[in-house]
Amino acid sequence: MQSIRRRLAVSYSLALTATVGVFGVALYWERRASAVREQEEQVAARINVEVTFGVRVLQEQYRTTQNLVARIPTIGAAPGEVLLGLQRDVGNYFEGIRDVFAIADNVGRVLYTSGAVSALPPEAATRIRQALVRQPIERRAGRITLVQGEEPYRYVIEPVPGVGDGSGVAQTWVLLVAARPEGPLYGPSQLLMSMLIVAPLILVASSLLGYWLAGRSLEPVDQMIEELEAVQDGRSLHRRIAVPPGGDEISRLGSTLNAMLARVEQSFTSLRRFTADASHELKTPLMVLRAGVERSLTHPKVPAELVDSLDETLRQINQMTELITNLLTLARADEGRAGLVTAPADLRNYVVEAAETAELLGAEQGVAVQFTVPDRPVVASVEAGRIRQLLLNLVTNAVKYTPSGGEVELTLDLLGTEAELTVRDTGIGIAPGDLEHVFDRFWRADPARSRTGDRPGVGLGLAIAKWIVEAHGGTITIQSRPGRGTTVRVLLPMDGHEPRA
Repeated sequence: MQSIRRRLAVSYSLALTATVGVFGVALYWERRASAVREQEEQVAARINVEVTFGVRVLQEQYRTTQNLVARIPTIGAAPGEVLLGLQRDVGNYFEGIRDVFAIADNVGRVLYTSGAVSALPPEAATRIRQALVRQPIERRAGRITLVQGEEPYRYVIEPVPGVGDGSGVAQTWVLLVAARPEGPLYGPSQLLMSMLIVAPLILVASSLLGYWLAGRSLEPVDQMIEELEAVQDGRSLHRRIAVPPGGDEISRLGSTLNAMLARVEQSFTSLRRFTADASHELKTPLMVLRAGVERSLTHPKVPAELVDSLDETLRQINQMTELITNLLTLARADEGRAGLVTAPADLRNYVVEAAETAELLGAEQGVAVQFTVPDRPVVASVEAGRIRQLLLNLVTNAVKYTPSGGEVELTLDLLGTEAELTVRDTGIGIAPGDLEHVFDRFWRADPARSRTGDRPGVGLGLAIAKWIVEAHGGTITIQSRPGRGTTVRVLLPMDGHEPRA
């Protein structure tokens, strides 16, 4: 569940990051385009103002003086060379213009240039003069590159009619104004810096919020998982999942799971009832059969050739009786009707009893049995009959699967607040792939899984042992290596620790 929550939070964060990124890029370029348009409009407005101002000044001054041209004294000029320029009084009107500003007469002589032209390289002045002398004389506007490699200027060339140089004839001069944005774009850079500062904070806060929202959304699923985990033991199938209101997908999932649990409960109940009833009903006929066979074996008139057949029949009846008894025990345990009646007891006594039984079984197969118990009492709240059954199942299995000449060791020890029971043998062992199945019912690691032969059995001993241990609040584990033997380890809580219900 936590991984789903993280994946949802990460997906939400990635989607938000992509959305914020696309929005930020789009906003930046839109703001930059707007800033460029604003600068262009400002430059165009400034040019129009300066053009209008220049035309008005030249025409008004000409009407007043009838002559806008003056001779410019030049040191080193050639004989006969005359340099003309705009009269000082007229030129003073244009001193405050910071942009490129130039005036040429009707024959292409440049009469005035602003200080911005003087600050440009010589080739810029040449390009300005070429633009001024271009024929025909008419209003033109566009862009002109004055300095190679730099941003071009926006310019306007405006004809100025009704002016002159004092010849008494009105002429048409040419006025050029060129300008470009001053300074960097204001707005996009600041916006970019703001986004770089604010965006991480937004993403972190949104990611945390998304993680929290994912947890809130998946909380009903967590509750469903807890409920389902509670019914894994098969004894709580009557429980149902709380279905959240709203009719959404989680509600539908809860309803579907409840319906499935109801069907599973019905199937389990029928199966358990059938197993319990069948086991109970079969016990009486088997008892009658066993009694009849035993009487036949003890009857003096029974022919000798029938004794072996009756012995085999009695052995099979005993095995079937054991199978039915075990099935009835497990069926009652599944239904919760096999409760324990516990009382404090010294576990050493049961270990000694089990060891004595194992010695008798081992003597027949040539298996040595050893046991070790502590010097002081090991008291635990147990049901005596079930603990005896547990130990008998474990030592019987150990002796059964240990070849002649092997050893079986039964140990009782103290491990903190728990009692540790260990049954270790040097038998044939269990393959690693089979270990996970050893507690399954009717499963045997024997390749033939036969209930006859050298190692007869029904495959329920370890399943019952596991139920007994867990019913006492303990744990059971098995470690084994093929050809090296098997070790069964049982941990039971000692007195003062409540067993499981």
